[in-house]
Amino acid sequence: MDTHTVINELQFKGIRSSGPGGQHVNKTASKVEVSFNVMASEGLSAIEKERLSEKLTNRITSEGLLVLQCGETRSQHRNKAIVLERLLELLKQNLKKPKPRNKTKPSKRAVERRLKAKREKALKKSNRKPPKID
Repeated sequence: MDTHTVINELQFKGIRSSGPGGQHVNKTASKVEVSFNVMASEGLSAIEKERLSEKLTNRITSEGLLVLQCGETRSQHRNKAIVLERLLELLKQNLKKPKPRNKTKPSKRAVERRLKAKREKALKKSNRKPPKID
């Protein structure tokens, strides 16, 4: 992933933020929305695009855009920095190769211990039953 190219491809939009804030909220567009077209990006390789579209299927829109918003602070610049950091972190986390799982078998001792405990529990439960009258 070429971070510089990805950052240049981002589209930022200022939106009026909801919630408390008095007159300031009504006048300024401090909430920032960033959209990133994953499939049209030149900063990602074909394998990376495939991996992202697979892992982020729930977050990518039908147009192929990955959209994030931030309206935490009253400053548009701070919100822009926060949303940019979040987007890059999201991309980095989802581009990591999954670690292959090593299949392992339980040790002989562990199997014996489990079976012994199983027998003891069965014996305990069978001893609770009333005796059979023949």
